[in-house]
Amino acid sequence: MAKAARAAAAWRTYREVTRPGSPKLTTRLRAIPRMVSAVLRGQYAGMGKGKLAMLGLGVVYLISPIDVIPDFLMLVGVADDFGVFLWLMASLLGESGRYVEHERHVIQARLEEG
Repeated sequence: MAKAARAAAAWRTYREVTRPGSPKLTTRLRAIPRMVSAVLRGQYAGMGKGKLAMLGLGVVYLISPIDVIPDFLMLVGVADDFGVFLWLMASLLGESGRYVEHERHVIQARLEEG
């Protein structure tokens, strides 16, 4: 069930990235460092520090040599890593897309003020 949910989230993210007018993949990837910085400084309320911490734990889990389900269990060990990867990519790309839209609105508001 959880695997299906992660796959569905990945599919929704793919559809969002390819939707006309939506920020493209490279734009979203480039926005991730700015988004992390803005969240840490409290300048972006669209994502909490708790979610940022969960995303960080996901990255650490993927690059860590320690695994909850060892890869020598073949399919199950690789599937849990892939599930975390799907969740991480769907979350990061979705959040960074919303952050890019937030940046666009902030810039537009400043242009209208000035």
